[in-house]
Amino acid sequence: MATEQGLTKDTILTSVAGYRELRDAGSSKAALEKSFERDKLNLRQLGVPIETLGESSDPDDLRSARYRIAIGEYSLPEDIEFTPAEVALLNLAGGVWGEGSMTDAARSGLRKIRALGIEVDEPIIGFSPRISIREPSFVPLERAIDLCKAVTFAYLKPGERAARTRRLQPLALVEYEARWHVYGIDLDAKAERTFLLSRVVGDVAITRQSFGRELRDGAGERAIAGLEAVAARNSALLEVHPGTEAALRLARRAIHPQPLEQGIRVPFVDIHIFADEIASYGPEVRVVEPAELREQVIQRLVAARDLHGVAS
Repeated sequence: MATEQGLTKDTILTSVAGYRELRDAGSSKAALEKSFERDKLNLRQLGVPIETLGESSDPDDLRSARYRIAIGEYSLPEDIEFTPAEVALLNLAGGVWGEGSMTDAARSGLRKIRALGIEVDEPIIGFSPRISIREPSFVPLERAIDLCKAVTFAYLKPGERAARTRRLQPLALVEYEARWHVYGIDLDAKAERTFLLSRVVGDVAITRQSFGRELRDGAGERAIAGLEAVAARNSALLEVHPGTEAALRLARRAIHPQPLEQGIRVPFVDIHIFADEIASYGPEVRVVEPAELREQVIQRLVAARDLHGVAS
């Protein structure tokens, strides 16, 4: 960071603490270079922007390449200032996400903020919500979005016996009704599609096929708008026992803030997922309509009864 011209690998290996001690202890040049490459990769994964500069006469010749950390990429612009309270809130926001589920851009931004060295306001640090990611497909899909690479994965829809392979240009990951969805362009259907992460089975494979970064612009908003449009076309009339967990959770999503003459009306996106939720409340909820949802809930309750051998 102290030089604009950068340092050669030989200079780093002979002057930087750690490498120097290894060399003095008798480590071979090959071992030192392997350690250097490993450390360089680790730093980049931490969000430290290491640039490799070739000779001006032949930029592709890396035998005498110089390495530097670009100050402009490592720190925030000089005209951006934060108060201690703002820095505390930004750190708090960064802490909501588990390290493995943060995007490279978010991780880089958080590193720049922490590099400011501003003392934060202590009173709010204790309030730290967490967003947990249960679906194993989240991280590889997030990485594919960062890299603008297409993916393939097996997807199992309700009622189907076998999963189907999907080829997707993933553009956004969105949370809706406490469930994660991936939104993108289905390469086989040649249309935008949204997939529920809980139905992705097996591993997500990131392919070499790239797509334009501009396709991601506004993708999250389009995904949410699409899910909201589906929910607007589907709603259920539910009788819910007051004071129960079901009442607490479902009332927040009801279309009308005040209870109807016969219960509340709640929109939903996926009838199978919604039936799973309603069945989990047991006797706290009764489905008035639609009939298809009521049948789906009854099937789940009967299956639970039969599984545990409860007499009807």
